[in-house]
Formats: sequence, C-alpha cells, structure tokens
Amino acid sequence: MFAAVQSALSYVAPFLFVLLLVITVHEFGHFLMAKAFGVAIDRFSIGFGRAIFSWRDRSGVEWRIGWIPIGGYVMFAGDENAASVPDQNDLEEMRRRIVAHEGPAAVRKYLPFKPLWQRAMVAAAGPAANFVLSIAIFAMLLMTFGEMTLRPRIGAVLANSPAAAAGFKAGDLITRADDRAIDSFEQLHQIVALRTGVAMHFTVHRGTADLVLNATPRRTLVDNPMGGHDAQGQLGLAPSTAPADIVQRRYDPISAVGAGAGRTWDMLSTTVYYLSRMAQGQESGKQITGVIGIAQVSHYAAEEGALGAKGLGAQVLGSLVTLLSLAAVVSVSIGFANLLPIPVLDGGHLLFYAYEWIARRPVAASVQAVSYRVGLALLLGLMLFATTNDLQRINVFRFLGGLFS
Repeated sequence: MFAAVQSALSYVAPFLFVLLLVITVHEFGHFLMAKAFGVAIDRFSIGFGRAIFSWRDRSGVEWRIGWIPIGGYVMFAGDENAASVPDQNDLEEMRRRIVAHEGPAAVRKYLPFKPLWQRAMVAAAGPAANFVLSIAIFAMLLMTFGEMTLRPRIGAVLANSPAAAAGFKAGDLITRADDRAIDSFEQLHQIVALRTGVAMHFTVHRGTADLVLNATPRRTLVDNPMGGHDAQGQLGLAPSTAPADIVQRRYDPISAVGAGAGRTWDMLSTTVYYLSRMAQGQESGKQITGVIGIAQVSHYAAEEGALGAKGLGAQVLGSLVTLLSLAAVVSVSIGFANLLPIPVLDGGHLLFYAYEWIARRPVAASVQAVSYRVGLALLLGLMLFATTNDLQRINVFRFLGGLFS
C-alpha cells in the first residue's frame, strides 16, 4: 500500500510543481498588467474549487488556494460575462449599476471601461509572462551550469541513408541547414526531425572548402522513452564524439538571457512549423500530448535529475533542475496555446478586441455566446485528442482490448 502511494506521489508531485508554476506565472502576468492600469481585481486563486486558505490584502484582492490544484485564475471586478467581453447593452447596464452603488468615478477602475489597448495588453500579459518565465529559466540554468554540446561534425554516415546518397562524409562540419546557422549536433537533429520528405540543402565545411549538399530526411520510427514510437525525419548521420568536438559553454548574464530568448523563439517557431505541417497532412499530430503525457514527462524528468546523485539533498536539487527545464518547455507551450484565436483563451479575447477596434463596438452578446460554446468544444476536442495520444503511447487501448479478446 505504501509503495503504491509513493509511486503515485512520484508522478503527482512533479506534475503539480510544473503545472502550478507555469499557470501561476501566467495568471500573475494578467494580474500585474491589470494592476498597472488600475483595474479592480476581486480574486487571485491558485487552484480551483472551495478555498483551503484565503486572505484579503489592503486593496481588497482576495488571495486564495483552492482544493483542486490543477490551475488558477484572476477574477476582475464585474467579470460576469462568460467570454469576459461585454457587449454594448451589457456595458450600459454595468455602468448604471456601478454609478448607482459606487458613484461615477468608480467606472474607470473596471476592466471593460478601460481603453481598448489596455484591455488587449491585459489579455496578452498572460502568454507574455509564460515566455518571460521560459527565458528566465533557460537563462538561469545556462548561467549557473553552462551547457555541454557536440559540434555539428559528422562521426559516421549510415549506409543506404539519405546522407550517404547526398555525399556526406565522416569529418564534415555542417555549418548551415536551409540557410540557418548550425552550432551543435543537437540543433541539427531538431531541425531535421520535423522535415520528413522536405528537400533540404546543407552547407558543409570539408577540409579547406565549403560545399552545398542536398538531402531529404527519411521518416523513421524511434522509441519513445515513455512508451510507443515517434516518427522523425532522419538523414542517417552520427555525431563525432572526439574530445575536440565536445564543447563546454559558459554564459555571463547577458549572453545567458540572449541564449534563453533564442531557445524560447526556436521552440515557438518549431511549434508553428509542426502545426502547419500537421494542417497540411504531412504530420499525424501524434506528438501532441496532454495532461497524462506531461505527468509522465515530469516523473521521468524528476527521476533522471536524481539519477546518480549522492544524498537526498543532491537528488532533490538534481530533480529540481530537470523539472525547471521541463517547466520552461511547458511554459512556452502554454503561452503559445493561449494565443490561439479560440474564444475561451486569451487569443479569443484579443480576437474580440480586434473586432471592436475595427467595428468601433464590442461583439454582440449572441455572437459571443455561440463563439464561447464553439471555442469550448474545440478546446475539449483538442484535449481529448491529446489524451488519446497519451493513452495510445502507454498502450492502454491494447491492454483493454486484451482483456476482452
């Protein structure tokens, strides 16, 4: 019994650490931007449901911890509309109510009566906070530990591979891929992995000359450490592990921030590229993961971080470092996902604000209601799709099928 509880905690605790860190920072971004514009805020909650603990600060904001620790939210004063974008009739009714109870001067502190640009910045502040968190975590880890990478030098070329057909040779140093500068073998792998069937050109330094070679990555199934297989593009190259090609990089604060921003941008551009290929039917979408997948990755990250560390303190520190790295990755994903133009997300609010800016009036309540339902259905469908991927990855469906076969 104790072993089962311990095993469950090894999944739940790392998952909650990553999720609560990312979502709390997201909501705090909304909170800080709203505070900067003098918006009245009723509540800041970490977790949902009934409050386990709460208190009220001098400005009247209720800070609470909910008993369901899977997210959080900011509640602005007067935030009653499901889409949080009142239409013209709602605005007039809200204004009359505020004036009757608090006086005309109180109107300006409510979010719906703030200038459009301020409301848009409040909506965008959550995803922006996620990107800042990602940059900060990457920068902190790079500044503290540096990084060890492999130069993009080829150690071996697999026979009958796209690389062999293109003329790559052991000892070649790849400097560019599709006009993009390459400074590590890991970066080369990330670029190639998502370009199955895409003709690419590479700049290669061989001896004293630079050559341009053309190759098309081949779709290959690789083992996923969490179960199942992932399809990736591969050229058939193995890196050189000679001591001269192993690079230990150190970062000062400025270069660490720059590298952190670069990694965050690379993740965003890779996500957009992957989704565009999926929309064109060139990728299956099986790499999209949900809550179960994040819990699995959190568990493995914590285990990997503690592996080989001596003493409980060193194990905890190692797990914390790897979980922070994972939180940076998840934070980028959460920030990007919230910018999608779906009404229940921040991107949906920005879409409504764009309409208001063009039409000079808010979106009608009836349109908002329909949009909200459609957006919720899309979001639930995406969550179901991601969860199905997670369950297939761990062979749940095969296991259930075996019970009845």
